[in-house]
Amino acid sequence: MAEPADREAWAAGHAAAEADARARGLAVEFVPRTPGERPAPIDGVEPVKTIVVQRRDGYVLVLAPLAEQFSWAKLRALLGANRLSLPDPAGALAATGYARGTISPLGARGDWPVVMDARLGGARIVIGSGSPEAGAIVDADELARAYAATVADLGADS
Repeated sequence: MAEPADREAWAAGHAAAEADARARGLAVEFVPRTPGERPAPIDGVEPVKTIVVQRRDGYVLVLAPLAEQFSWAKLRALLGANRLSLPDPAGALAATGYARGTISPLGARGDWPVVMDARLGGARIVIGSGSPEAGAIVDADELARAYAATVADLGADS
C-alpha cells in the first residue's frame, strides 16, 4: 500500500474513528485510499458500504457487502418499520458527522443502532473511516460486538 504524502493530515482525518475504536477495544488498521474512488481490492478483505437509513425515530447504520444488493423488505421487517428512507447528503452528514463515501459507525455522531448483514460474518472488512483518504480494516464479528450490532440476513431475494 502506498504511504500517504502528508501522514499527519491523513491521521487527523480519521482521528475520531480511531479514538472510538480504541475506546471500544476494537482493533482497527487504517489504510490509504483515493478520495472519490471505490476502495482498491485488498486480499482477504471484504469491502463494505455503510448506509444511513432514516426511520421515524432516528437513523440506523446498515453495513452490507459493497458489491451486493440488500433487501429493503427484510430490513423493514427487522426494524418493524413500514417506511424507511435515505437522507440527502446534508442529512447524512448531520446525522453522522461524516460525508457520504466516508460514513462509518467508527466515531460517528449520534451513536445510532448498527445493523450488519449476516453475509459479513467471520470476514475481515474494510469500511469508511470518516475520511476520504482512509479506509478502516476490522474484523466484522468484533465490530458487531463492539457496537452491539444486530446481525441479520439482509441478502436480496433472487
